[in-house]
Amino acid sequence: MQSIRDRLEIILSRLASCAAGEKVFTKLYAEAARAAAEATDARKKAGVSLGPLDGTIVSIKDLFDVAGEPTTAGSLMLRDTAPRRHDAAVVSRLRQAGAVIIGKTNMTEFAFTAIGDNMHYGTPGNAADTSRIPGGSSSGAAVSVGEGTSDISIGSDTGGSVRIPASLNGVVGFKPTARRVPLTGAYPLSATLDSIGPLALSVAACALADAAMTGEQMPQLHLPLALAGLRVGIPRGLLFEDTETEIAAAFDRSLAGIEQAGAWLTDISIDDLIADLRLATKRGSIAAMEGSEIHADWLATGASVPVDPHVSGLLSRAAAIPTPVYIRAMRRRAALCIAMDERLGSVDVLALPTTPVTAPTIVSMAEDTALRERTEGLLLRNTQVANQFDLCAISLPMPGMTLPAGLMLVARNGHDHHLLRIAAEVERLLR
Repeated sequence: MQSIRDRLEIILSRLASCAAGEKVFTKLYAEAARAAAEATDARKKAGVSLGPLDGTIVSIKDLFDVAGEPTTAGSLMLRDTAPRRHDAAVVSRLRQAGAVIIGKTNMTEFAFTAIGDNMHYGTPGNAADTSRIPGGSSSGAAVSVGEGTSDISIGSDTGGSVRIPASLNGVVGFKPTARRVPLTGAYPLSATLDSIGPLALSVAACALADAAMTGEQMPQLHLPLALAGLRVGIPRGLLFEDTETEIAAAFDRSLAGIEQAGAWLTDISIDDLIADLRLATKRGSIAAMEGSEIHADWLATGASVPVDPHVSGLLSRAAAIPTPVYIRAMRRRAALCIAMDERLGSVDVLALPTTPVTAPTIVSMAEDTALRERTEGLLLRNTQVANQFDLCAISLPMPGMTLPAGLMLVARNGHDHHLLRIAAEVERLLR
């Protein structure tokens, strides 16, 4: 049987030969990872284990603190800040569970934008086709899992930043209910919407990481959960507009399989709630308004180093929005979250395409501003519903696609374990 150390060396060798060109990782912890791998191997030889995550090779997004170094969050602005005194809470918990932390993955600057590009540290090519965008903001996270240089990668999700790249790279991405996973030591974008979630090749691996990060018991995925009688809501309407033909066909095939397994499918309308929240946040998104407060100092004085204009533009516009507008938006959101929870009481999960489009080329996003803006809007449209209405969601790869795209299952606030069990059954069906 191959040792964890030997497997790690194969991955490190691969990364050493291509890391400069791939832009997937911003930093590797080769020696620390070797030490962790050797410790796992020694425990195994002694018949001891720290749990099911022991020896799993894990990467972390470049917004999680690691003691002794700055946290850059994909920006030049933070490159020379003071070293962090402690690991982020999730990093500490992963280490305690025996995870082998291999490195930090690339991301979009300050975790803004869904395209996945980074003007400072380069853009990772999509795991399925390196000429195409990875999706963001957890760009390197999805690519590292898709290309096999991480078993699990930890990202953050404020409007879809775990699920969008998961969809575009053909991996599983889980966004837990906000605040289930501690945010301590994670560079913030939006205190209201931020969630920390895993990307992996399976629902089971995501559930393992989630359990380690939350400190909760692992959901019992090994116990069969019959899809017969499961209530699946299909929110046709706004969230299905402009969906690529191949994605729509793959989604319908997936639904047919779920229905044949005995699930009950029903159309459910949430367009009125989405339209209401869009109206409440017409002046600026909650993420942008809260992000502008985090970055208020340099927005007021001017940045000392270049900042991605797609990021600085959004933040600058949001900074000019009066505080009462934000307060009213938050008040309206709270009421709409209650309304959405009541609306979803009639179903176990919602099912819809994670992204209505597959990954376009990196070049096309750089050359055509209008196309970039349209693509960004489409990539965020479906996923951000879970963040805006305080839900949990997971993206599963759909079979039969030329380029990857995901099926998204969405559940009510706090129903994370139920969602993971359903997702595990749907995953078995799709495979």
